Amino acid sequence: MPSTHFLISMRSASLVCAAALLAAGAASAQTASATAASSYSSSLQFMPASFDAAEPAAALPGAPTPASGGGQYDNRGGGSDFGGHGLVSRLTWEAGGGFNGPTSDSSPYITWGGNFTVGGGLRINPYLKALIEYQFIDDKLPGALIAETGANGGNAHIWSFTIDPVLDLMPKKSNGVYITGGGGFYRKVTNFTDPEEVEYCSYYYCGIGEENEVVGHFSSNQGGWNIGGGFRHRMGGFYGDSKTELFAEARFLLVNTPAVTTEPNGLGTTTVGADTKLVPVTLGLRF
Repeated sequence: MPSTHFLISMRSASLVCAAALLAAGAASAQTASATAASSYSSSLQFMPASFDAAEPAAALPGAPTPASGGGQYDNRGGGSDFGGHGLVSRLTWEAGGGFNGPTSDSSPYITWGGNFTVGGGLRINPYLKALIEYQFIDDKLPGALIAETGANGGNAHIWSFTIDPVLDLMPKKSNGVYITGGGGFYRKVTNFTDPEEVEYCSYYYCGIGEENEVVGHFSSNQGGWNIGGGFRHRMGGFYGDSKTELFAEARFLLVNTPAVTTEPNGLGTTTVGADTKLVPVTLGLRF
């Protein structure tokens, strides 16, 4: 029969083994728990940032969406009649020509002739354009004025640089009316001419002919102004919103020329009254 000392030793060893088994089980449980937590954390780490459990379902095909670029195909989105917001898109140009005649109080000093006009500027808004215009006017002189000098012919040339706003009264219509006017610098040169013999040559021979040459003139630089209106027709554009338009206009023009009594370049004495008043009529194109 085993001794009492042996039984006590066996019981002590059994208790030690049981304690070791319990400690190992606890450690294993902690390791498993930590592994699970790490796995869950990693899955969150690599989850797409845009994932949202409450994200709504995708819109149906063809349904409108509040995309920021929705104005790209919107006719109201900046691409209107006068298009865009840049400086280049607001530039406007014009060119035209026509005829002009004097008012009754200027008719003793100038007669009918032609004009040529070019200009450029900015579209301020659909109603208003601001233009800088150059105009050249070539008119004849009355026979009585020419006879005073003893010359055989004559003309008056007027050229100008002016600032001329154009106010469109019907900017949303393909056909409309507008008013315009302005002022600036004018130079007028009055020429008297005589036929002179000149030599001319063709491909085959040379000969002597006659050509009107300026034998006397006088000039002046001064200010002036104009005012008038016209009709315009906008060309093209699916909605009648083209920038290109035909125009026909008439203006009253007053050039503040001084009264002159002179003997131009030794010709006979002639007198011209103050102020030159004309009515230019111009047909042209703006774009």
